[in-house]
Amino acid sequence: MSKQPSLAQLKQDLADVADLNDRRLASLAADSRKGAQLLLKQIQHRLAKAEATEQAFQARLHYERPFWARGERVAGIDEVGRGPLAGPVVTSAVILPPDFDIPLVNDSKQLTAKERERLYPLILAQAQSVSIGIGSPALIDQINIYQATRVAMKRAVLGLGLAPQQLIVDAMQIPVDVPQIRLIKGDAKSASVAAASIVAKVYRDHLMATYDELYPGYGFAQNAGYGTAEHLQGLADRGVTPIHRRTFSPVQKILQA
Repeated sequence: MSKQPSLAQLKQDLADVADLNDRRLASLAADSRKGAQLLLKQIQHRLAKAEATEQAFQARLHYERPFWARGERVAGIDEVGRGPLAGPVVTSAVILPPDFDIPLVNDSKQLTAKERERLYPLILAQAQSVSIGIGSPALIDQINIYQATRVAMKRAVLGLGLAPQQLIVDAMQIPVDVPQIRLIKGDAKSASVAAASIVAKVYRDHLMATYDELYPGYGFAQNAGYGTAEHLQGLADRGVTPIHRRTFSPVQKILQA
């Protein structure tokens, strides 16, 4: 009788299983050892999770596919930073290729900071074109946050190295002469918008970390300019910085005081 492989050896040998129909799983299922059965369940769970991720990703390409089939370039656009008391609103426009294949790209709010950081360079590497549009605190104070976001989105679209024939936008209307699909929660429904949301979020987080070094004491690296207790305490102790939005209530009250 041949000796059974050790569980450690089995785990190593089966690390590359990518299909529930892999014949090696039948052999593993016939192994009565408790550890072998646990390994089988772990592999089945991993493959089922991967399959669900892939199906969800394919669903997020629903809006892009008809345009890709006609050879048209589609740009997804999203923003981050409409609510903070400090820093700019940042938008991104991303044109993905028809063979884009990063299933984990999803709404940036559904991802951890570590996941976003890992996906950011992968998106930049696969995208056909990526652009950033900025709406400064001064612009926000001048024309309000909604209009500043539209301006920043326009800048992102116009900054693309390739001209898109179609835009998919997260619930906004951009003042450019390009057909637009406006989706509520578009970053969860379109891979292009999701990619833009990740790029915008990581870009702005890096920017706010730099501002944290320039203006310490507000916690910008941790709170990204949102009105946390640390940020509000910094405002009370240190006053208003050049990157604060002076028309936003807590900042406005400090200035008036």
